[in-house]
Amino acid sequence: MCGIAGYFGDAVAPGDGAALLWRMCQALAHRGPDGQGAHIGRDIGLGHRRLAVIDPGQQASQPMASHSGEVFITYNGEVFNFVELRETLRARGCRFRTASDTEVVLQLYEEFGPDFVTMLNGDFAFAIWDGRCRRLMLARDRMGVRPLLYAWRDGTFYFASEAKALLEVPAVTAEVDPLALDQIFTLWSPIAPRTIFKDVFELPPAQVMIVDDGRARSYAYWSLTFPDRGEQAADRPESAIAEELRALLEDATRIRLRADVEVGSFLSGGLDSSLVSALAAREAPGGLRTFAVTFDDPDFDESGFQETMAAALGTRHHGVACRGEDIAAAFPQVVRQMERPVLRTAPVPLYLLAQELRSQNLKVVLSGEGADEVFAGYDLFKEARIRRFCARQPASGLRPNLFRRIYPYLSSLQQQSPEFLAAFFGIGADAADDPLYSHRPRFRATAGAKNFFSQELRSTLAGYDAADELAGMLPAEFGRWHVLHQAQYLETRFLLPGYILSSQGDRMVMAHGVESRFPFLDHRLVEFAARIPPGMKLKGLREKHILRAAAEGLVPAKIAERPKQPYRAPDSASFGGAEGACAEQLFSADALAETGLFNPRAAAKLYEKSRRGLIAGFRDNAAFVGILSTQLWAREFATPSRAAPTALAG
Repeated sequence: MCGIAGYFGDAVAPGDGAALLWRMCQALAHRGPDGQGAHIGRDIGLGHRRLAVIDPGQQASQPMASHSGEVFITYNGEVFNFVELRETLRARGCRFRTASDTEVVLQLYEEFGPDFVTMLNGDFAFAIWDGRCRRLMLARDRMGVRPLLYAWRDGTFYFASEAKALLEVPAVTAEVDPLALDQIFTLWSPIAPRTIFKDVFELPPAQVMIVDDGRARSYAYWSLTFPDRGEQAADRPESAIAEELRALLEDATRIRLRADVEVGSFLSGGLDSSLVSALAAREAPGGLRTFAVTFDDPDFDESGFQETMAAALGTRHHGVACRGEDIAAAFPQVVRQMERPVLRTAPVPLYLLAQELRSQNLKVVLSGEGADEVFAGYDLFKEARIRRFCARQPASGLRPNLFRRIYPYLSSLQQQSPEFLAAFFGIGADAADDPLYSHRPRFRATAGAKNFFSQELRSTLAGYDAADELAGMLPAEFGRWHVLHQAQYLETRFLLPGYILSSQGDRMVMAHGVESRFPFLDHRLVEFAARIPPGMKLKGLREKHILRAAAEGLVPAKIAERPKQPYRAPDSASFGGAEGACAEQLFSADALAETGLFNPRAAAKLYEKSRRGLIAGFRDNAAFVGILSTQLWAREFATPSRAAPTALAG
């Protein structure tokens, strides 16, 4: 992976372009520690920081020019089918100077124009400058693995992999977008194109943007879709579907091992990363190195399963111990890398894990991320099914007991009465035809943290509902899909790129110059899984049923049949020691008054509750981490006068 940046417009004085690109690229140095380059022309500048993974020699440096010298690309990502695409181009008479996928992308554009993006299988964000027609093209991969942000200032267009680079533009300042903050405290992430930075935007996944003549237009080149209800009956036996799924995953893993450097693998101990590691171990020359996070607290630790799988595969396994004090110590830097507030500390262990990878000279790692979205693995999917089942007989004292089965790792829930469970999970609270039915309990629980918003912020947000905005963005055919597929769409289209692949993904590993790759997010696999009947993904309360069938013989039964244990990390409890001293300062009345985003009295009570170890519920934990990360974001990026909300952003 790499970092990209640039501008298009006349607001940058002819003599200032080089200095601006240097500053923007320096802000992205962590993404590309292996080199830096720039191209500057009339009203156009492209910058690049390189992480050399394929064709590491200098001939593949960027920005890269076409043979004609009229088209240039700055490119962040990998196109995993570049070998096949290069042969397609050679058959058309194209010649290549490098062995890189970058040159393949550049020549595809010259041969086919902007629509060539539909041919790419990969994770990417790039900008192509076509000097022949003075047009800038930007594009982002289908699933939203790689980030691409942009801003308009004084008629000039600026873009970059991260906001840190855009903030090097003198006209770009860090002011909070109150709507984005509300979205984070409801949905866990902003809805693209909105970001936490007011008037700084993110190109949504699977979109192309064309900038010319002082304007921009964007369009989607791919969309996630599912069959209509009634079109989902299996036309083949389950065994045949599992066999095709396995073949697709094998190929998705194989092409993601393409690199001129060693590729490692995350190994959490769950089915998804174990399956990817098992397939990778077959192909890895010299054996596979695997990496995982371990915790002292058994409620979070999965080291036993990790060691079982590593022993079965014969990998060289590395566990990175993560304690509460480690989370507290690293959290400020993690917020800087995320560039946004967050409601969980879960990104921190992944940041520390990537640090360990880099210390062991690894630049590329495979991940099992995406399988839970694509194959209905999350507890949320089972919870929605039980809620619908209970709602059909709301007076039943037996049906709510099913909730205990899907949350065995929550000891406090196991002792609750059926009446409590029914009330806690909102039985009967939501209309069955509500498009957000599956996610309403999560949104309600998360939004409880907004009770700590300041009166000023509440007034600014009056009448706004983040969930309503989300519902308004659903495709017209959404209502025709099976309810499981509706829930999968919400997870895959919004939370996956907005939080999982960003806060817990790209930003954490790229902070250390490490590239993550996701076989389960190969678009061929995603499209295939969307057509699998819902009952083969969630069979009763057995999540990822068809994936377990595909994994038979590849992973030990202890792993293959293991119930889903969601990845979590200690939250507010991590900040009680000396390493959490910054929390005390950021929760102070003066610090809270400076940002103006939270009620100082309520926040002080929450901090005291945390200090005494009395926070136990999700709402207060989310509020604590959310307030702390927002305060850290404001301290890192915004001056006090810019942190407080001024008006709703359009």
